[in-house]
Amino acid sequence: MATLTVWKFDTPDGAQQAEDALADLAKKELIQVLDAATVSWPEGKKKPRTRQANSLLAPATLGGMFWGLLFGVIFFIPLIGLVVGAASGALVGALTDVGIDDDFIKEIRAKVTPGTSALFVMTSGAVLDRVHESLKEQGIHGELIETNLSSEQEAKLREMLEDEGDGEREGATQETHG
Repeated sequence: MATLTVWKFDTPDGAQQAEDALADLAKKELIQVLDAATVSWPEGKKKPRTRQANSLLAPATLGGMFWGLLFGVIFFIPLIGLVVGAASGALVGALTDVGIDDDFIKEIRAKVTPGTSALFVMTSGAVLDRVHESLKEQGIHGELIETNLSSEQEAKLREMLEDEGDGEREGATQETHG
């Protein structure tokens, strides 16, 4: 079973620090990172900056289209690599089918605000308490928001994304700036 975990930080650079720490944890086999992305929202900016964390994995399981869709729904930013139209409405509805519901989206939207950052990570087989403790030991303090995906929901998510655009996962780091 995959877990989509969101770690919220009280500084715009906290997510980047956590991403670096997560890479170390993955090397120690405390966590298996399937895909990841960061959101950084400096004070005074209208929109957050997003980036797929390609350094943690190769190749990305979900790719930029998933992160673009999720961040577009949460933060109302232009969708990265996604053609907006009738298909996007179907994709947004499909997020609920894979365990990403309105409550999860509203909670993230309420907590990730200007002056904060967040690390979004799709993991498998992680012992989240050990990961959280390890981050704390490294001086990285964040709030954990988590939603679990069943194996069926994870397969449905991958299938949905493959159907909508197989070529999206071939790109390099994708960023948007607000």
